[in-house]
Amino acid sequence: MVIITTGYRDQLATGLSGSGSPRLESCLLTRAEVLFLFRSFLRTVKQFSDYNIREYTRRRAADAFRENRALKDTPAAAVAFAKGKQQLEVAKRQAALYAPKAKSVMELKVQ
Repeated sequence: MVIITTGYRDQLATGLSGSGSPRLESCLLTRAEVLFLFRSFLRTVKQFSDYNIREYTRRRAADAFRENRALKDTPAAAVAFAKGKQQLEVAKRQAALYAPKAKSVMELKVQ
Protein backbone atom coordinates (compact mmCIF):
# COMPACT_ATOMS: atom_id res chain seq x y z
CA MET A 1 0.00 0.00 0.00
CA VAL A 2 1.04 3.58 -0.35
CA ILE A 3 1.71 5.99 2.44
CA ILE A 4 1.00 9.63 1.66
CA THR A 5 1.96 12.30 4.13
CA THR A 6 -0.38 15.17 4.89
CA GLY A 7 1.79 17.76 3.13
CA TYR A 8 1.90 15.73 -0.06
CA ARG A 9 -1.84 15.14 0.16
CA ASP A 10 -2.53 18.89 0.43
CA GLN A 11 -0.20 19.59 -2.47
CA LEU A 12 -2.01 17.06 -4.64
CA ALA A 13 -5.46 18.30 -3.67
CA THR A 14 -4.80 22.01 -4.16
CA GLY A 15 -1.56 22.35 -6.10
CA LEU A 16 -2.48 20.43 -9.22
CA SER A 17 -5.91 21.81 -9.91
CA GLY A 18 -5.84 25.17 -8.16
CA SER A 19 -9.02 24.94 -6.12
CA GLY A 20 -8.84 21.26 -5.20
CA SER A 21 -10.13 18.35 -7.17
CA PRO A 22 -12.70 16.06 -5.54
CA ARG A 23 -11.53 13.24 -7.79
CA LEU A 24 -7.98 13.44 -6.44
CA GLU A 25 -9.07 13.90 -2.85
CA SER A 26 -11.25 10.81 -2.96
CA CYS A 27 -8.40 8.51 -4.00
CA LEU A 28 -5.80 9.70 -1.49
CA LEU A 29 -4.93 7.31 1.29
CA THR A 30 -3.55 8.07 4.70
CA ARG A 31 -1.14 5.93 6.63
CA ALA A 32 -3.84 5.34 9.25
CA GLU A 33 -6.28 3.97 6.66
CA VAL A 34 -3.70 1.55 5.30
CA LEU A 35 -2.65 0.40 8.77
CA PHE A 36 -6.29 -0.03 9.77
CA LEU A 37 -6.84 -2.30 6.77
CA PHE A 38 -3.73 -4.35 7.60
CA ARG A 39 -4.69 -4.70 11.27
CA SER A 40 -8.20 -5.70 10.23
CA PHE A 41 -6.66 -8.49 8.18
CA LEU A 42 -4.65 -9.66 11.17
CA ARG A 43 -7.73 -9.61 13.43
CA THR A 44 -9.74 -11.55 10.86
CA VAL A 45 -6.97 -14.10 10.41
CA LYS A 46 -7.15 -14.98 14.12
CA GLN A 47 -10.71 -16.20 13.60
CA PHE A 48 -9.70 -19.08 11.30
CA SER A 49 -9.69 -22.37 13.15
CA ASP A 50 -7.37 -24.23 10.78
CA TYR A 51 -3.69 -23.48 11.33
CA ASN A 52 -2.73 -23.82 7.66
CA ILE A 53 -5.46 -21.50 6.39
CA ARG A 54 -4.70 -18.99 9.14
CA GLU A 55 -0.99 -18.86 8.34
CA TYR A 56 -1.58 -18.83 4.58
CA THR A 57 -3.98 -15.89 4.87
CA ARG A 58 -1.61 -14.00 7.18
CA ARG A 59 1.31 -14.59 4.81
CA ARG A 60 -0.70 -13.53 1.72
CA ALA A 61 -1.86 -10.33 3.43
CA ALA A 62 1.65 -9.41 4.54
CA ASP A 63 3.07 -10.17 1.08
CA ALA A 64 0.41 -8.07 -0.65
CA PHE A 65 1.02 -5.09 1.63
CA ARG A 66 4.78 -5.46 1.20
CA GLU A 67 4.40 -5.66 -2.58
CA ASN A 68 2.27 -2.50 -2.75
CA ARG A 69 4.34 -0.53 -0.26
CA ALA A 70 6.23 1.32 -2.98
CA LEU A 71 3.20 2.50 -4.97
CA LYS A 72 3.58 6.18 -5.71
CA ASP A 73 0.84 6.50 -8.30
CA THR A 74 -2.24 7.65 -6.38
CA PRO A 75 -4.88 5.98 -8.60
CA ALA A 76 -2.94 2.71 -8.54
CA ALA A 77 -2.73 2.91 -4.76
CA ALA A 78 -6.48 3.52 -4.56
CA VAL A 79 -7.10 0.47 -6.74
CA ALA A 80 -4.82 -1.65 -4.55
CA PHE A 81 -6.58 -0.36 -1.42
CA ALA A 82 -10.00 -1.18 -2.87
CA LYS A 83 -8.80 -4.66 -3.80
CA GLY A 84 -7.50 -5.09 -0.25
CA LYS A 85 -10.88 -4.11 1.17
CA GLN A 86 -12.57 -6.66 -1.09
CA GLN A 87 -10.14 -9.36 0.02
CA LEU A 88 -10.80 -8.45 3.66
CA GLU A 89 -14.53 -8.95 3.12
CA VAL A 90 -13.85 -12.34 1.53
CA ALA A 91 -11.66 -13.33 4.49
CA LYS A 92 -14.35 -12.23 6.95
CA ARG A 93 -16.98 -14.31 5.15
CA GLN A 94 -14.70 -17.33 5.08
CA ALA A 95 -13.84 -16.96 8.77
CA ALA A 96 -17.54 -16.81 9.66
CA LEU A 97 -18.35 -19.76 7.42
CA TYR A 98 -15.66 -21.97 8.89
CA ALA A 99 -16.05 -20.96 12.53
CA PRO A 100 -13.85 -22.83 14.99
CA LYS A 101 -15.43 -26.05 16.22
CA ALA A 102 -12.53 -27.71 17.99
CA LYS A 103 -8.86 -26.95 18.38
CA SER A 104 -6.48 -28.59 15.95
CA VAL A 105 -3.60 -30.78 17.04
CA MET A 106 -1.22 -27.85 16.48
CA GLU A 107 -3.12 -25.74 19.02
CA LEU A 108 -3.46 -28.30 21.81
CA LYS A 109 -1.24 -27.78 24.82
CA VAL A 110 0.83 -30.71 26.00
CA GLN A 111 -0.07 -31.66 29.57
